Amino acid sequence: MLYNLKNGKLQAQVSDYGAKLTRLLVPNDKGEVADVVLGFNTEEEWRSQETYFNAIIGRYANRIKDGRFVLDGKTYQLPVNNGSNCLHGGVSGFNEKVWQVMEHDENHVVLRYRSKDGEEGFPGNVDVEVTYALTEDNALSISYRATTDAPTIIAMTNHAYFNLNGEASPSIRDHSLQVLADYYTPLDETAAPTGEIVPVEGTSMDFREPHKIDDRIDDPFFVPGRGIDNNWVLGEPSDMPRLAAVVASSGRTMKVYTTCPGIQVYTGNYVENHIGKGGTMYRPQNAVCLEAQNLPDAINHANFPSPVLRPGETYTQVTLYKFL
Repeated sequence: MLYNLKNGKLQAQVSDYGAKLTRLLVPNDKGEVADVVLGFNTEEEWRSQETYFNAIIGRYANRIKDGRFVLDGKTYQLPVNNGSNCLHGGVSGFNEKVWQVMEHDENHVVLRYRSKDGEEGFPGNVDVEVTYALTEDNALSISYRATTDAPTIIAMTNHAYFNLNGEASPSIRDHSLQVLADYYTPLDETAAPTGEIVPVEGTSMDFREPHKIDDRIDDPFFVPGRGIDNNWVLGEPSDMPRLAAVVASSGRTMKVYTTCPGIQVYTGNYVENHIGKGGTMYRPQNAVCLEAQNLPDAINHANFPSPVLRPGETYTQVTLYKFL
């Protein structure tokens, strides 16, 4: 089922399959409206093509090294679905589940999902609630809550594929990108974090001032011939959303605010030969994802913010995509 939202100058559409953001209509500075998220026309296409498109990702966004972690002295082995690592919650994560819609009106929708103990190898029954809302000041807000009946780990995100020129545009190289982070997490040969947190100063990761993506995306620092797929460190988790990133193109500016300690920027490096809305063929670098989240593999690095959730605690995070 699809649920339509409208408020301010924005219109959105959300599916109960994967809690996916299927459309986001945004005007530019001339009042011209475009759908700024990639996607597909039918539920069958959403299921059979790129299943991470615009979905809620869980239980754990990004990579867990070797699909393995230790919690309270017990070792857990998760499915390995990205080289030697577990990516985005395993083989069948939250992005492939049908969520229950609890509330829906003109400007918000609330979806719930119960992730059962042992699902994709994770412990504990976890009850998740995600709220999409459009605000009067032209922001898409995504709020997350989760509880558990046993110690577990959790770190969610939304995996929206943005192109501010419109979803049919062939590239995001003309977009400017700013990431307000002084540090990043280096990667090992498997694209999992090494555990270090190092300054962006003097590296290709320094986007503290806006840079056109085209000026950096081919840098050998990133994935050769593919693009950016890296995590920036924003600081400790915060109570209120703070500005994390700014993207602009075609008279549209999107500011990303989040309570999360990290943000992954991904330029759709491995999106190939997917036929999207209106028959557009999606290819690498057609979109940019700004995935606000905990740090990758945090459970295996004591110096990263803890992803552990215990009974009696509530996991929360908020991310806003504000359009100017």
